[in-house]
Amino acid sequence: MKPKAIFNWSSGKDSALALYKTLKEEQFEITSLLTSINKEFQRISMHGVHVSLLEKQAESLEFPLIKMQLPKEPSMEEYREIMSKTMNEIKSQGTTHSIFGDIFLEDLRKYREDQLKSIGMKGVFPLWKIDTSQLINEFLDLGFKTIVTCVNETYLDKSFAGRIIEQDFIKDLPKNVDPCGENGEFHTFTFDGPIFKNPVDFKIGEIIKKTYPKPKTDDSSEEGEYVFWFCDLI
Repeated sequence: MKPKAIFNWSSGKDSALALYKTLKEEQFEITSLLTSINKEFQRISMHGVHVSLLEKQAESLEFPLIKMQLPKEPSMEEYREIMSKTMNEIKSQGTTHSIFGDIFLEDLRKYREDQLKSIGMKGVFPLWKIDTSQLINEFLDLGFKTIVTCVNETYLDKSFAGRIIEQDFIKDLPKNVDPCGENGEFHTFTFDGPIFKNPVDFKIGEIIKKTYPKPKTDDSSEEGEYVFWFCDLI
């Protein structure tokens, strides 16, 4: 009998490839997809995709969807509390593992594993330490299709928002940008590929600018803001 696992679904390309690999290896029974949602705007955290398209994704992937509702700007304590409650409910149903699409961020993996350990669960990372250039090319070779829904202006300008990822997109990326956007340079919405029953239909809407205040540090009193460009999908 396979161990039960929850799959942490962001709606983007890394999640899609990690899910593909997990299904192919057949080591876990995936019970459902788990996605963090901005409760006020009903959009996927950071990706900016409306929950209606997320639901269409889950329907095409043929998995139940758990939407973890978060406040607009949750504190770390609020996030931990909501996550802990959600994961304990999931664990009570016999789920022992939690699967992520993370690739190389050590601190993030440690945080996830520590939180899971505290409730007696384990983390699984199908893409861990695989070269990101290799991953993005494998993703495209498999026939996945994904669109950029959010870019961090620190790394990329507005023109990258709303682009379909293909070889020309990869070639246009500055050298300091990871081809999978693993440092938060960009986020995506995957709408077709070998794990989808059918493509997710959408239309490209307007490009929207949003700013967020930079957290103050002990060694700096300067105020600033992060600028993100979101491509609305309808």
